Amino acid sequence: METSLHGLSSQEAEKRLKLDGANEVPEPEFNFWKAFLSKLWNLSAWILEAALLLELVLGKRIQAAFVFLMLLFAAYNGATQKRKSRRVLNDISHELTPTVAVERDGKWIKLNSKQLVVGDLINLKRGDVLAADATLKSGQITCDESSITGESAPVKKELDAIAYAGTTVVDGSGLAIVKATGANSRSGKTINLINQSAAPGHLQQLLTKIIFYLCMLSLSLTIIIIIAAFARGEGLHGVIQMLPFLAMMFIASIPVAMPSTFAISNSFEAKRLSKEGVLTSDLTGIQDAANLNLILLDKTGTITENKTAVSSLTNLSKMSDAEVLQLAEAATDKRNTSIIDEAIINYFQQKELTALIPNKFIPFTSDTGYSEAVVKDKNIKLGSFKQLSLIDSSAEAKIKDIDFTAGRSVALLVNNKLAAVFILQDLVRSDSKAALDELKKRGIRPIMLTGDNQRTAAAVAKQVNLVGNVISIHDFDDNTDLDNLAGIADVLPEDKLKMVKFFQEKGFIVGMTGDGVNDAPALKQAEVGIAVANAADVAKRSGKMVLLDDGLMPIVKILDAGHRVYQRMTTWSLTKLSRTAELTMILTFGYLLFGYLPMALNAMVIYTIMNNMVTMMIGTDNTHITYKPENWNMDRMAKVSMSLASGWTLIGCIFVWFMNNKLGFSHGEIGTMVYVYCVLSAMLIVLITRTKTYFWQSHPSKLVGSVQIIDVILTFILAIFGIAMTAIKLNQLGLVILVSLLTAVVIDLIYQPIMKKH
Repeated sequence: METSLHGLSSQEAEKRLKLDGANEVPEPEFNFWKAFLSKLWNLSAWILEAALLLELVLGKRIQAAFVFLMLLFAAYNGATQKRKSRRVLNDISHELTPTVAVERDGKWIKLNSKQLVVGDLINLKRGDVLAADATLKSGQITCDESSITGESAPVKKELDAIAYAGTTVVDGSGLAIVKATGANSRSGKTINLINQSAAPGHLQQLLTKIIFYLCMLSLSLTIIIIIAAFARGEGLHGVIQMLPFLAMMFIASIPVAMPSTFAISNSFEAKRLSKEGVLTSDLTGIQDAANLNLILLDKTGTITENKTAVSSLTNLSKMSDAEVLQLAEAATDKRNTSIIDEAIINYFQQKELTALIPNKFIPFTSDTGYSEAVVKDKNIKLGSFKQLSLIDSSAEAKIKDIDFTAGRSVALLVNNKLAAVFILQDLVRSDSKAALDELKKRGIRPIMLTGDNQRTAAAVAKQVNLVGNVISIHDFDDNTDLDNLAGIADVLPEDKLKMVKFFQEKGFIVGMTGDGVNDAPALKQAEVGIAVANAADVAKRSGKMVLLDDGLMPIVKILDAGHRVYQRMTTWSLTKLSRTAELTMILTFGYLLFGYLPMALNAMVIYTIMNNMVTMMIGTDNTHITYKPENWNMDRMAKVSMSLASGWTLIGCIFVWFMNNKLGFSHGEIGTMVYVYCVLSAMLIVLITRTKTYFWQSHPSKLVGSVQIIDVILTFILAIFGIAMTAIKLNQLGLVILVSLLTAVVIDLIYQPIMKKH
């Protein structure tokens, strides 16, 4: 049946491609206004909208206008950044389209799935994601159709059954004729390998908690102010008059800039990684890379070159070496060659022998452990000695003189009798030792996983300076000394998911490299799942990152990107916590100590908008790469931010007392000066928390610095000319600037040594 199936000629395929178009569907254009409206319907927007209604009910039209502008800004900015993120992921998705084994001009070639046309003969195997609707003409496959039907149960496909675009082959193999492409396929969309089911990363979950704590702080201080108002005898009327201020305390807690900061930082790094040979299919992978402290590495294609060569052939039959090699070559997969197939084919070609054409061929699967072919009266099996020795019970007695530690073994059975054993050797990549040293220097524990035996694995580990024990998977248990573990041998693909879960239960943040179908669950389970360059489609879809080049060095680039995102988001978190706590505490203590809220309502709204402009740009800030896994410690972060806020609040309250009791400034002037003080303190907190040196020794990125300068200039203009607040004199402005700078220097002189110590 297979021998009667043939694909198209290149000329015919070109005609059909011009007639039907590429196998893709134009992505629907990003609907900006739909995204804009969606940003008006979430928790943050609801708080702003409630505040807007409250201001209108109380007749505060100017303040209502400011809140309305803030609401529009949040929605516009969120939609804009979503469009940018979408553009970055779309660019990446074009590079993550599947490749397909297609017969053209009588030869099997690998083709970008967008070049498929109706009538193409394609080869399907386990792990392939179908890029077009196709009719099965040979073999038998089982497909996961949950992507189009929602049903999780796999569906078996017999001859002449249709397999649909977007579904995954989970078992079997076969040949199929393309029936429909692009918009005419059942899914009606371009098939790519972008992970569409990403869950929030550890970082995003943590920052959501931060917002919750800020709201709890605002609520607590609001209750204190209300109790104090009743205690002062101001009654319900006084509380109603303060409601706009209390609403603004909650508004100040809203992370208007958080989605934008996330989007800017992640998209920025994803784009940067794509230029460095790493494609990002799930942005949470970048975030979690900073916390990575253990990585499970596939030996082949990462530590060793994705090439192997036959180093020896031991003939155990009565046939000549040439006959044995001809039979072995007949059992290799010509449509989807593995590195073992390539090694045997290359060895065969060097001997300049005539190829035998099999009457029947069944490709290798991890379930059987071998490929199978029939040539005339001979049944040939090529694959794992361990699996094939179960078929030939006399195999063990024949291999006494073979050194299986010399490399990877491939056995050949002819009519279910062991006929030969090939020893294949992988070449260690020239950059592996340096890359592994770099990983270890960064505090990451690399553990090699391989299907090779323990002796072979130990030899490779020694070459790349992986210090520790290399044990068999059969000896691995809860009592294994993880601190001295360098590698695990005899690993089957299905063991990898157990390994990932085991180390996660031990408290590690786990990275994982993989390439096969059975690696997919482990790649999805790992915090940083990395599909290597030659990975199966389903593995690429399951991983969060996809390498375009072989080797380990691209993993170091992923770590760098993760640390940059981590540092930017740490700055954002500390800044958000500190300035929000500072504002709410100054207002609360100001009311308790002096009997009024020491900031104009308009100024509070403007302050919130301006600060969000700066914190949004933190996603582009300059950073320094750290050389140890990061650990999000919420208690420590809360202590640091509250210490910073307490320092600024203490000086702020003393400053208010001095202006109120010694300088005799009016409440309006004091409110404006407190507004300027809070803006300057927010800018200076960004500079203090973004670096491990004193803030005057490190400069931010041009974008962050520019926005800060613009914010400060606008603040000075509003204060001097009394726009939306009471005007102040130049000498009053100079006094606030002096107090703010002195406070920043004192706080940083205390802050930096403590941070370096801990």
